[in-house]
Amino acid sequence: MVQTPSTMLDLGTSAPAFSLPEPLTGNQVSLSEQQGKPLLVVFSCNHCPYVLHVIDSFVSFANSAHRRGLAVVMISANDAAGYPQDGPAKMAEFARARGFEFPYLYDQTQQVAAAYQAACTPDFYLFDKAHRLVYRGQYDDSRPGNHEPITGKDLQAAVNSVLAGDDISGEQIPSVGCNIKWRAGNEPVSA
Repeated sequence: MVQTPSTMLDLGTSAPAFSLPEPLTGNQVSLSEQQGKPLLVVFSCNHCPYVLHVIDSFVSFANSAHRRGLAVVMISANDAAGYPQDGPAKMAEFARARGFEFPYLYDQTQQVAAAYQAACTPDFYLFDKAHRLVYRGQYDDSRPGNHEPITGKDLQAAVNSVLAGDDISGEQIPSVGCNIKWRAGNEPVSA
């Protein structure tokens, strides 16, 4: 299992626009529908061990935060041709089985993942009400096999602060996980 860290997009960056299909419902979900609400964008997938390690805790937390006024979207950008377990039908099954109360969107072109400079799964981006980036970092210190408890403390503290209108420290620890499975020719160019 190779750990790929988040790129740590610059704080203050405006949320890149998206309009993506939600395989579970067939609806199209866009950034513009989230206006005036703080927003959590998570790049994820169905099969990554890092995602599977935290998914139950994350879904419980995200569902609760969503009910408290946080807009939440999860996006899979993995190449479904190379990784069919991450295709739309499997995404719908995954969201239904896990009890998602937020949309799980499919970025088939991978353009949205590239716009966010997403690198790994899971990769978390928290935006304030004006959709300026205030947090990009880890869920918590737990990783598969490191025996740290899964608490979600880092992301939960950031979400609680943004919902309360409080500032968030710029000292943030990158998320790590499996790399996004880019289609040939779509791989991001390294700086």
